[in-house]
Formats: sequence, structure tokens, C-alpha cells
Amino acid sequence: MGREERFPVWEAALGAGVAAAFATGLVGVYLSMPDSDYSFLKLPRNLEELQILTGHLENYTSDYTIQVLVGYCSVYIFMQTFMIPGTIFMSLLAGALFGQLHGLALVVFAASAGASSCFFLSKLIGKPLVFSLWPDKLMFFQKQVARRREKLLNYMLFLRVTPTLPNTFINLASPIVDVPYHIFLLATLIGLIPAAYVTVRAGIALGELTSLSDLYDTQSIALLFLIGVVSVTPALLGKDEAQEKTPEMAVATS
Repeated sequence: MGREERFPVWEAALGAGVAAAFATGLVGVYLSMPDSDYSFLKLPRNLEELQILTGHLENYTSDYTIQVLVGYCSVYIFMQTFMIPGTIFMSLLAGALFGQLHGLALVVFAASAGASSCFFLSKLIGKPLVFSLWPDKLMFFQKQVARRREKLLNYMLFLRVTPTLPNTFINLASPIVDVPYHIFLLATLIGLIPAAYVTVRAGIALGELTSLSDLYDTQSIALLFLIGVVSVTPALLGKDEAQEKTPEMAVATS
């Protein structure tokens, strides 16, 4: 069995330790809240559950703002770190509870922190998982990163803005293909803003949503792709210039 296929006990223990740290934070938030029935606190899996959760949390947000913020961030970061689906509902919740500007800042912060946590966790223990789940996709990503090394920020921005590769895969695979963390973080902070803006804005009018498909109309999707094309253009131009210089250098040295 190769090194990338092994999953030592200490690595599993490390992952469990991270999960325990998040759980401890959530318990602390729970203990600091007033006595009440909190059976409504669960991860929403559809819009109906999200609307119910929002209705309850609105009663606490003004009086227990810090606790709600800490609890929200802990849950969001935990979900991002361990690839738990449903963060789109958390983004909608931010808009419903905190409004456009504050909600957008909160989502970008929590999503970037969660992506960073996933990045470092994958750097330590993620290689066996990524190799087993996405071997072909990982090879493609590795080749693209190597080819676009000089304009890597533009390429990573393109990936964040467009659905070319899933964000979960990007978080897990980036440290394995040697994407520098500062480029990963900057691309995440900037690249998540457009989609987060659309989702948070929709959360403000949460009661009017009937389906998640209402979030992204044709105009929003076209805008996201346009931003993605603009972000990757410098990388493509740089590649063309490098290809043009190669024959010139060969002629000059002959």
C-alpha cells in the first residue's frame, strides 16, 4: 500500500481533535444563552427549515449578538472544514439576520476561515482522501497549476468565481498541488464575494424564496462567468506571450 493510501491513527485523531474544538465552542455559546427550548437549533436542509430557524434566531440576535455571531461562525467554519453540505443556507441566514453589508462580510469571513481550516487540515491528513476520491481531477488540477504558476492568482480567482471545479475540491486539493496559502487565501477572499453577495441579498427577502433556483437568474450567472473570464484573461495572455518568446529565444541561441 502506497503512502498516499495510508491513513494513520494520529491523523484521524487530529481530525477528531479539530471537531472537538468546534464542539467545545458551540457548547460554550449554548451555556451562555438564557434557559429556553432550543429544539429548533439544527442545520437547515431546505428553505422551510431555514425560515423556521430564522424566525427563532431573530428573537435572540439583538440581545445576544455576540453569542449568535460566534455560534454562526463556528457552525459555518465547521461545515466548510469537514465538507458538510448546506453552507448556502447559512449564507441565506446571514442576510436574513444581519442585512446586506454585515451579512456579506460575515459570510466572506466565515467561508474564508473555513476554507483555510480545510486547506491546512488537508495539508496534514488529506492526501489519501483526495487521491482516492478524485484521482483524475487532481491530475488535471495539478497540471493547470503548474502551467499557470506565474499567474496563479488569476487562475485561482477564475476557479472561485466559476463552477469549473467544486469549492470543496479546491480547498482539499490546493495544498496537495502546492498552491501557496497566501494565493489560496486572497483568491478565496475576493473570489467568493460575487456569489456571496447574490446569496446574502436573497436572504434579506427569505420569505419570498420558493426554491434555491430562484437565487441565480440568467443575469446573475452571466455576471459570475464574466467576472471569471476577466480574472483569468491575464493568465491566458501571459501564457501566449511565453509561447511567443520561446521560438524567439531558440532562434537567438542557434
